[in-house]
Amino acid sequence: MQISFTKNPNPGKMPPEDKLGFGSVFSDHMFVMDYTDEKKWHNARIVPYGPIEINPAASVLHYANEVFEGMKAYRWADDSIHLFRPMENAKRINISAERIGLPEIPTDIFVEAVREVVKVDKDWVPHSEGTSLYIRPFLFSLDPELALHGIHEAKFMIILSPSASYFAEGIKPVKIMLETEDVRAVRGGTGYTKCGGNYAASNRAGDRAMAKGYSQVLWLDGVHRKYIEEVGAMNVMFKIDGKVVTPSLENGSILGGITRKSCLEVLRSWGVPAEERLLSVDELIGAAESGKLEEAFGTGTAAVISPIGELFYNNKKYTVNGFKIGPVAQRLYDELTGIQWGKKPDPFGWTECV
Repeated sequence: MQISFTKNPNPGKMPPEDKLGFGSVFSDHMFVMDYTDEKKWHNARIVPYGPIEINPAASVLHYANEVFEGMKAYRWADDSIHLFRPMENAKRINISAERIGLPEIPTDIFVEAVREVVKVDKDWVPHSEGTSLYIRPFLFSLDPELALHGIHEAKFMIILSPSASYFAEGIKPVKIMLETEDVRAVRGGTGYTKCGGNYAASNRAGDRAMAKGYSQVLWLDGVHRKYIEEVGAMNVMFKIDGKVVTPSLENGSILGGITRKSCLEVLRSWGVPAEERLLSVDELIGAAESGKLEEAFGTGTAAVISPIGELFYNNKKYTVNGFKIGPVAQRLYDELTGIQWGKKPDPFGWTECV
C-alpha cells in the first residue's frame, strides 16, 4: 500500500505523563483512506491531526453507519514499541463492517495502516509505568443523500491518544448494578459488532447506575431478561465454585472481546477450567448467596482486568471476594500486562514490534 505523508507544521506537545487522562489528548497525525464503489479503497495518507469536512447529508450523521476498534501501542523497556494482537482487531472491524453494510478493509492494509501511523507518532507513546498509546481506528459512511440505501462512499481513519495508566493508584474493584429495564442488544441485532449505536443505547442505563453510586451496569439478554451478557463496555467473567464462567457468544448479542479471548486462552493454558455458556442471573445470584461466587471481573482493552467488588440486583447488594481483587483476576492481569509491556515471555506470539 502506498501511503502519502504530510508532516504537521505545528506539532503539539504531549502533556506530562502523570497528567494524562484517557482519550482527550491526540497526537500530531492521523491516517485517512477513502472508499468509493468505483475506486475501492484508495488515497491512503497520513496527515496532520485536525477537523475533517463532512457533508451535512452524509449518511453516518443520520443513520449511524459506523464501526470502530480500540487497541494500544506499548513502549517496552528497550524503547521498542509493540502492538497486541492487531490482526484480531483487523478481523473484528470487518465482522462489524459486514453487519452494518460498510466496505470491508483488507486485514493486511488495516495492520499496515496502524503500524505506519504509530511509527510516525512514536514519540507520543508514553514511557511511564502502565501508560500506553490508545489507537482508535474507525470506519464510516459518507453517501451525501438522505435516502436509506446501501453504502457507496466511506472513509477509514485512525487517531492516536496517549493515555494514563488505568489503575494509577492500584487496582480497585468496582460496584456494578444489574440492569433490568433497558437492554443492550438482541439476537439478530448488532450486539456482536463494535458500532457506536450499541454504546449510545447503553448510556441511559449507565447514567441511572452512576446516579445510584454504581460505575457500570451488568446487562441481561434482550429476550428472556434472565441471562448475563456484558458489563458496561467490557466482557465479564465469574469464578463460580472453582470454574471460570463467561457468557457464550453464541447468540450474537455479545461483543467478541480480544481481551476476553486472550483470557480464555491463557486460563486454558494454565489448566484452569473455563466455560463459555449461558449463565442465568438466578444462577449468579444463587452462587453469590451460597458463597460459591469466588470472583467477578470485567475484561477489556482499557483496563485489561477490572475486578467487581459488589453486585446490586433487586434492591439487594452482594459483596464479591470481600471487595478485593481475586487471585485468578490478579494473575490474569499480571500475565496479560506482562506480555503487553514485554516484562514476561510471550508464548502465544501475540505482540508485534511496529
